[in-house]
Amino acid sequence: MTITSTVQPADPYGIWPRLLAALGGLAVAALAWAQDSAIQEAKRFFEQYVALESAYDPGIADLYADEAFIKLRRSMPMGDAQNITMPAPQYKAQLRQIMTTARARGVRNGYSNVTYEREAGFVRIEALRTSEPGKNTGPISLLVGPSPTGRWLIYEEQSESRQ
Repeated sequence: MTITSTVQPADPYGIWPRLLAALGGLAVAALAWAQDSAIQEAKRFFEQYVALESAYDPGIADLYADEAFIKLRRSMPMGDAQNITMPAPQYKAQLRQIMTTARARGVRNGYSNVTYEREAGFVRIEALRTSEPGKNTGPISLLVGPSPTGRWLIYEEQSESRQ
């Protein structure tokens, strides 16, 4: 009696390379989703920032982290520029006071050319801010992201304006 065996040759590529390729594809998709999710969260955050500002709500100061880096460039009427860097707690206190003054003076800000870009675990929001009355336009850049508690905050503001 002869026994013939029809053993199939082993898959030369095996299951592991295909499985690893599939997992790699899932990892890329998850990373893309996380980045898109962060951009969407930054958009919601900026909408909240603009809404609080438009309502002259002093609570806008609470959107800033206590360790935020604040750098302001003010162009003076005679052409001189003044660069101001201040601690976040001081800036937050000023924001709370400014909201009352801004309401009384009818100051309004509008934003255009808003962009969002991932930056080292955060999202950088850049825009042109136009203040009225006066139609003064200058760039603003906010670096936003989740705090250790998950609440989104501003960790950096750099802006330019005219006095």
